[in-house]
Amino acid sequence: MVRRRVFVAGHLGMVGRALCRRLQALPAVELITATRDQLDLTDQLAVQQFFQRQQIDELYLAAAKVGGIWANNQYPADFIYQNLMIECNLIQAAHQADVQKLLFLGSSCIYPTLSPQPIAESALLTGPLEPTNEPYAIAKISGIKLCESYNRQYGRDYRSVMPTNLYGPYDNFHPQHSHVIPALIGKFHKAIVNKEPEVTIWGSGNARREFMHVDDLARACEHLMAIAQSAYWTGLEPLCSHINIGTGKDCSIRELAELLQNISGFQGKLVFDSSQPEGTLLKRLDVSKLSDMEFFANINLVSGLAQTWHWYAQNNPSVQKG
Repeated sequence: MVRRRVFVAGHLGMVGRALCRRLQALPAVELITATRDQLDLTDQLAVQQFFQRQQIDELYLAAAKVGGIWANNQYPADFIYQNLMIECNLIQAAHQADVQKLLFLGSSCIYPTLSPQPIAESALLTGPLEPTNEPYAIAKISGIKLCESYNRQYGRDYRSVMPTNLYGPYDNFHPQHSHVIPALIGKFHKAIVNKEPEVTIWGSGNARREFMHVDDLARACEHLMAIAQSAYWTGLEPLCSHINIGTGKDCSIRELAELLQNISGFQGKLVFDSSQPEGTLLKRLDVSKLSDMEFFANINLVSGLAQTWHWYAQNNPSVQKG
């Protein structure tokens, strides 16, 4: 059996770990990873030398600097610079090493703030971005356009997917730097441990978001990469080739908080702080292209949240970030 040497960049992040779990189960895959100490992805020469040594067949580009509203507002230069460097270095090094197949993972924040709902892939570059995470979004848009440009100029098979809001094991649970689900899980856990009477939630609670368990994302990525090149590119435009990955369902932040309150067993009060930012009020992806490629999410929000809550409760001391 010929085994494909598959490099997962960002294997210690939530998405990277889920991809590794999925790919390790495949008999024809030899998994390649590198820690930050072993390979600085912002170092162009180091990345080029790594690809020259490793003889990689496929690349899953899941490495990124990520964070929630607070982190994006505080560190915009870090978010745009580091993500641009990671993408440029990895995609160029893959091309130079003649890696024909690559999957770039972006983010649903690439779409304009006032995109028609649900958001179709064609909404890209049709209006202004959400100001709170514009630098990160621009970096991710650049990653899509890098892949498309290498496909057009060099005939590469570099694919891009745009996941919706993700959650699951090994998420970033930092109280300030995290996204909404891990932030809420951390708040509920802390409130229960400290017997606090209430949990404060940013925003009015009316904003609606789509959430997908990271294991469903990993399954979708592996599914899309397994499609033959000729079949995959049928129906995709050279300058709009990315594919949304999501569930096609959304819920309000208030509903999300109430679900987690029920799962956690927190008996106190929920307080919604409308003075804090909450981003776009409505965001859900159009996943019709993904459905056309015969993929459907199968982890519902209630069971996914319960699994993530129990994982966090068991691993809390080891997952807290400083």
